Amino acid sequence: MENIWILFALVSAFTLATSDAFTKKALLIHNEYLIAWLRLLLSLPILFVSLLFIPIPPLDKDFFTAFFIALPLEVAATILYIKALRISPLSLTLPFLSLTPVFLIVVPYVLLGERISIFGGIGVFLIAAGGYTLNIKEFKKGIFEPFMAIKREKGSVYMIIVALIFSFTSSLGKMAIEHSSPVFFGAAYIAVLVFFLTPIALYKGRDELRPVLKNGAIKSAVIPGILQSAMIISHMIAMSLANVAYMISVKRLSLLIGVFYGYLFFKESGIKERMLGTVLMLAGFMLIVLYH
Repeated sequence: MENIWILFALVSAFTLATSDAFTKKALLIHNEYLIAWLRLLLSLPILFVSLLFIPIPPLDKDFFTAFFIALPLEVAATILYIKALRISPLSLTLPFLSLTPVFLIVVPYVLLGERISIFGGIGVFLIAAGGYTLNIKEFKKGIFEPFMAIKREKGSVYMIIVALIFSFTSSLGKMAIEHSSPVFFGAAYIAVLVFFLTPIALYKGRDELRPVLKNGAIKSAVIPGILQSAMIISHMIAMSLANVAYMISVKRLSLLIGVFYGYLFFKESGIKERMLGTVLMLAGFMLIVLYH
């Protein structure tokens, strides 16, 4: 049972990647702000039902401090995340999320005092390197070409910023979970996040609100919303059981699933060239499993 967090982290990775793929499909025809909002809104029913099966934990000052510092950061990250998915290929945006575990080597140590082992740290870096080399088709232009390409690929820039923000929100989320409970924090956090995103989404999508709702945007967001609720619950449980850097590193295996979905559903090219990245990420995963 010691490693049960790995199962929850893998479930979180799978549901995140699958939700992203369905979201990408919806974004081909619908407004990104409205879809981002609907995806979270439609995750709430399952999250609220889950509260019926747990006791409401006592809350203290540390919980509210972490909660309300993380919230505005999460709003910004959510908007940038969805915009990145819309304007750039999955295979050129999602890999940059692999930077989050690298940031998490430092951020949780500062905020939570969490340390990782040497071999665990190597595993984290292998996963990050694997995410980088998922873009290996650009190496013929030079090993730093993918980073040079950031200037041309705005979605990649957005996702790098998201990766940095997520290192802080993940650490603050762990702090809030330690002063409440995983399921309670997940439901409360997403509910308040939806509250703050609602006016932004309705304003940004005001010109498309009526046609979007008429053209089936809600229906398009149902499956992403269900998957998002499963991702949130599994993410929070895994976070409560493991070191933040390790948990997020394992969750970043969603990048591999995302690249596969990009090829399968959106005909994105270059999947064979990304085999090195796949091997590196899986090697990093094994090191974390063995030496965490």
